[in-house]
Parts: sequence; C-alpha cells; structure tokens
Amino acid sequence: MQTIRKIIHIDMDAFYASVEQRDRPELKGKPVIVGGDPQSRGVVAACSYEARKFGVHSAMASSTAYKLCPDAVFIRSRFDAYRAVSSQIREIFCEYTDLVEPLSLDEAFLDVTENHKGIASATLIAQEIKKKIFRRTGGLTASAGVSFNKFIAKVASDINKPDGITVITPDMADAFIDSLPIRKFYGVGKVTEEKMLSFGIQTGADLKKHTKAQLIQLFGKSGIYFYDIAHGLDDRPVEPNRIRKSSAKKPLSLRISTIPIR
Repeated sequence: MQTIRKIIHIDMDAFYASVEQRDRPELKGKPVIVGGDPQSRGVVAACSYEARKFGVHSAMASSTAYKLCPDAVFIRSRFDAYRAVSSQIREIFCEYTDLVEPLSLDEAFLDVTENHKGIASATLIAQEIKKKIFRRTGGLTASAGVSFNKFIAKVASDINKPDGITVITPDMADAFIDSLPIRKFYGVGKVTEEKMLSFGIQTGADLKKHTKAQLIQLFGKSGIYFYDIAHGLDDRPVEPNRIRKSSAKKPLSLRISTIPIR
C-alpha cells in the first residue's frame, strides 16, 4: 500500500496589514490598506479584513480602493519588517520539517509525513504551528490546510479564514472537490473561469464530467492539469529553496491512498 503524504499549507492572514496593525495598535479594528498612494497610480499590496468588507482586495488600484473605503488608512509597504516576521515564521516551520517550500513571504507548504518531532498527526502539527506563530509574532494569525497533496492543502487553507484550519482526508477529497466552485481551483484565473463557465463547468463535479481528451481539446496542455486536479491527483513534492515560477503547470499524478492523515 502506498504511503500517504501529510502536507500542510500555511497562509498568514492579511499578512502585511496585520503586521502594520500589530506595530501600530491604534490601527487595530480599522480598515488598513498597504500599498501605493490613492492619489497616484499605486496599487493595493494587501489590506486588512476590515477593508475587505468594503470590497477592497490586493492588486486593485489604490484610487479604486479609496472610492470603496474612503476612511481607510493607507500605508506604504515596509518589506524589511515583513521579511523579518517571515523569517521568524520560517524558523517555526523548520522545527518540524526541513521540507518547507515558501511560496511568498506569507505562505508555504510543509511536508510533515516524517517530522523532527515524531508527531503522527499532521492536524496536531498545524495546530501547534498556528499557536507558535501567534505567540512569537505578537498576535499574528495564520490559516492552515491539511491534506495528502499540495493542491488540496492549498485550497483548504482558504476555507476557514482567518485563523482557521481545514483538514481534507482522502475519503473526503471527492466530495470536497466536487462542491468546489471552479474559481477556487488553483490555476484558474478570470479568463479561464469565464471560458469554463461558457462550457457549463461551474464546479469540480462539472469539471470531472469531461474526459482528459476533451479537456485537452478545450484548454490545450492545461487540460491535463485540470483533469488531474479534478480527480485529486497531485504528486508534486514539497521542494525546499525552489525558485518559484508563475508560468506553466506540470501534469500531476498520484494514486489516492486510504491511509488516514489526521
């Protein structure tokens, strides 16, 4: 029987904005937008959850964000501060495993199948990491996704934000993927989403109805990727020190095991 992997995806909650609110207590509870000046051609790098309630999101023009939330506090990015906190968090990850793959300053994959603490439960490790992050960073929170591959772990970490944890075991995977809106699939951007919707593909269940050949016909080589993730297949390893590339997705494959990961 194939040994199942135990993968955790940790994603800090509104990271840049949360660091600013931590360092300036008077900003707690207020809409905070980190990025360019709204009077210029700047963009939003990050925003607090208070600002998100007004429809503000990252990569939005700062001028648009100001129109949506004129009472927001706009702050210039302080990447030295964010990198320092990110290093603190990375040290916590490395207490559990050397297999840490950073995606950015505020998120990373961890493979804890075998770990330094000898803890059998990936869920327990994720809970411990969240608590240590909160304590050592002065109150910053993180959300975690726990699963048997990178794709599902990453999607799961976004389910119960902020400060949440979502565990998807192999026996839960089919139902989880089937109910997932297509826009939640990693690698499906706005253009691809619109194309999928035009073909009646609204959820993972809809995507799964198509054969690999059909998806290749519709989406080219990306069709292989979409077919695999619709079936919960992803054997990409967690790669420490990997240089991230935002271009092509590689085809994925993994036989789903039934060994529990909790």
